[in-house]
Amino acid sequence: MKMLRGFFISLQFLTAFPINKSFPMDKVHIEKSIQSFPLLGLLQGVLYSSLLYVLLEWTPFSVLAVAFIVWLCTIIITGGIHLDGWMDASDAFFSYQDKEKRLEIMKDPRMGAFGALSVLVLLSSRLLFIYEITVFVSDLSFFLILFIPFMSKVVMGMVLLRVPAAKPDGLAFFFKKAGNPSTLNIYPIYLIALLGLIAVIDMHVLLLALFIVVVAVGCFFFIRKKSVTWFGGITGDVLGASVEGTENVLWMTLWLLHYFVMG
Repeated sequence: MKMLRGFFISLQFLTAFPINKSFPMDKVHIEKSIQSFPLLGLLQGVLYSSLLYVLLEWTPFSVLAVAFIVWLCTIIITGGIHLDGWMDASDAFFSYQDKEKRLEIMKDPRMGAFGALSVLVLLSSRLLFIYEITVFVSDLSFFLILFIPFMSKVVMGMVLLRVPAAKPDGLAFFFKKAGNPSTLNIYPIYLIALLGLIAVIDMHVLLLALFIVVVAVGCFFFIRKKSVTWFGGITGDVLGASVEGTENVLWMTLWLLHYFVMG
């Protein structure tokens, strides 16, 4: 029951799903919420993959229209919460100021030119990746899409608990206090279970999925190093930017796999 409540807390904070119910916000339930991050990502992956399949198989829409709807779904489901972090972190990073000044810039509710340009590049590139994946879609594609939001949420949880906080306040720090390194021990169990299911379906998909996992782990190490170098640690905005950045890299990875491996 606590795990279920934790999952609903994640839905409330990280998506636009209308969960109109109050849940306990104590340490135990917040820790369960962190443990449910990958499950939330898997739910997103199922929605993206299912939507793509339904639109391609049962509607008269063009490939571009299908890709646009799936792309739009990736924004609507999260309610833009991570995109806000991406824009704020971009404004701070491209200011080329010291860490303290960058943290101040991220507090500013106004969006600067760099934030606008960075989100334009992020979303337009994602649309390109999804469009060309849709053009070259195969049965393998639908399974591999599951790993994109799943692994981005795994990285999110790892960054939250494995990278020091830049400041002792904010939503990221609130969640961070509730967890500890052992909180993440359930993540490999999720991953092994998902990979095992994929292995039963098709070994070729398993190899491609493992490649996506490796890329996601690489994203984590990059974020762990650069978030400390650039910002002095994580904030809610940095965490949101890490999710969006990782997800975009994984969409790009699947796009490239269609060109060089699955073609």
